[in-house]
Formats: sequence, C-alpha cells, structure tokens
Amino acid sequence: MVKVIYCIAKKPELGDDEFHRYWRDVHGPIAARIPGLRRYVQSHTIARSAELRAPEYDGVAEVWFDDMDALLGAMDSDEVRAALEDEKNFIDHSDTALFVTEEHQVL
Repeated sequence: MVKVIYCIAKKPELGDDEFHRYWRDVHGPIAARIPGLRRYVQSHTIARSAELRAPEYDGVAEVWFDDMDALLGAMDSDEVRAALEDEKNFIDHSDTALFVTEEHQVL
C-alpha cells in the first residue's frame, strides 16, 4: 500500500469556511472518482488556539493506492486531470507539499 500525502494551503482570497466547504463538498467528490483509489481522507485544520502554534497548512489530503503501479496508472487518468484542474479553484500551489509514502504502523 502506498499513500500520497498532500499538505495544502488555501488561496489567499478565500475565507476559512469557504475553503473548507469547497474542498469537502465540491472537490471531494471529484477526487473520490480517481481510479484505483482505495481511501481518501481530508484533514481540515480547526480553529487556532493561542496556546498552539499556527498551522503551516490549511489541511492535509491522504490518498491510498494498492501499489506504485496503481498510483502511476491513476496519474494518467481523466479523473486525476479533472481533480488537478479543480485544485486551481481553492489551493495555493505556491504553498504546498506532496510526498509519496509507505505506511509503517507503530501502534
């Protein structure tokens, strides 16, 4: 199993509520159609507390595939192209981090 972790920041002109609503309700269903996708989780930041450091990103997306071949196959699909095109509506691509991982459960 491989997982893509995508740390994202919202476009500066979007408010927090607008960003989170769009990501969850509009983009989520688009990304969920990616072929070979085993799991898709959005982790949205919550209200900042004075006791905690402000987050560097507005959320993290995690997508699971059976293996690297499944991930690479998905990357060549119309569904991934549609998801990447839609990202332009709410993600500040100058402030993102993306990496492919293999999970090692500790607990």
